[in-house]
Amino acid sequence: MIRALRAQVYTGFADMKVSTIRALSPVDGRYFDKVSGLRDIFSEYGLIRYRVLVEVRWLQCLADEPQIGDLAPLSSVMKDVLNHIVDDFSLDDAERVKAIEATTNHDVKAVEYFVREKLGNGPETQALKDFLHFACTSEDINNLSYAVMMRTARSDVLIPQMRKLLNKLVVLAKEHAEVSMLSRTHGQTASPTTLGKEVANFVARLRTAQKRFAEIEILGKFNGAVGNYNAHTIAYPDADWPAISSRFVESLGVRPNPYTTQIEPHDWTAEYSHALMRYNTILIDFCRDIWGYVSIGYFDQKIAEKEVGSSTMPHKVNPIDFENAEGNFGMANAMLGHFAEKLPISRWQRDLTDSTVQRNLGLAVAHILIALQSLVKGVGKLQVNHAVIQADVSEAWEVLAEAVQTVMRRYSIPEPYEKLKALTRGQTVTKATLHKFIKSLDIPAAEKKRLLQLTPETYIGLAAQQARDI
Repeated sequence: MIRALRAQVYTGFADMKVSTIRALSPVDGRYFDKVSGLRDIFSEYGLIRYRVLVEVRWLQCLADEPQIGDLAPLSSVMKDVLNHIVDDFSLDDAERVKAIEATTNHDVKAVEYFVREKLGNGPETQALKDFLHFACTSEDINNLSYAVMMRTARSDVLIPQMRKLLNKLVVLAKEHAEVSMLSRTHGQTASPTTLGKEVANFVARLRTAQKRFAEIEILGKFNGAVGNYNAHTIAYPDADWPAISSRFVESLGVRPNPYTTQIEPHDWTAEYSHALMRYNTILIDFCRDIWGYVSIGYFDQKIAEKEVGSSTMPHKVNPIDFENAEGNFGMANAMLGHFAEKLPISRWQRDLTDSTVQRNLGLAVAHILIALQSLVKGVGKLQVNHAVIQADVSEAWEVLAEAVQTVMRRYSIPEPYEKLKALTRGQTVTKATLHKFIKSLDIPAAEKKRLLQLTPETYIGLAAQQARDI
């Protein structure tokens, strides 16, 4: 069903391609093709389609409910009619809803009237029409529509793209697990690591953040005008409405929230947003690190023959994919932060400030998708410059001061740190300087030999193994 709906949407949106140069947002302009997978989820069309889904499924739920004796079970014909309203929902259908809304000036009521039209005037339809939108407030329909929307975006678009990037980084970490590299703490020369281990650090962080995002529970309410089942119980006082509501919400793949006002309080949306912000922030950190490594020559980038790096400097190959990703993650985080801070706040039982804000959820997701695509592309273009990395680390003999003074501690040599500080700080440290010092130490011969064999490239601890294990 999803593929068929997407095909319809893409066909309809193809006509917009010629006018994207006049789009107000780059998401619908410059990056139109990159976010096509989100259009049937977050567009006005998508929101209307999810609303139709909820309205129809609620009607079917009521018809299947033995406690609602005034509504007969659906015939096989009517089941097909209702399913077709959802499964065959088209751009023309969405336009019809918008035309009805032009008269009603109410977007959810327009959906109800649209379903009424679709039901026609058959022998079963009058009773069904009476139960359309039964005991619902608009927010019952809306909150579940957004819940299914955000669940779909996560499972069908974001998680697959996150996995694609993660897989590339795992390969990068393992391939370069043993490539010794000079560390820089506070921007200064520090104990060596390996290129693979530094990538593996990000893999570990991303796995945790991705898992937490995937596990955020998506909640929905379906309990009437102010959350108390007022209309439900006045109509059918003996029905177990909390149980009926819970079964219905769960049927949509959403966890029921039984304690709400007119609106679902959006706390889960805040958690969803914060989880994405944490994930994005890790990748902003990654983008900046890779950008720095490109700038000092640790990475080269594959060159596209006709691509221009600078409008005036022909030699340049700029790290634009990482810059693009960083910028888009930042845009997403700015919006996600607002969602998390604003949406859980509503005056008394309901105000409408959440409604206009929620319509921008897809924009934040779009910026994340653009950023992830840029990163996948950028990582794919990276080429390790072994000569530059080796030249950098091989001359940094001062980094072995840590190794020497730690062995001195083991054998109770007095003031090991102070002696190495005097030898190295502010001094040019060479292999000869360090070896002369090591030879003067009163430590076992085997230990002295081991230190004399040590080089900056081999002083990497367990970094290679950690990278391979990722």
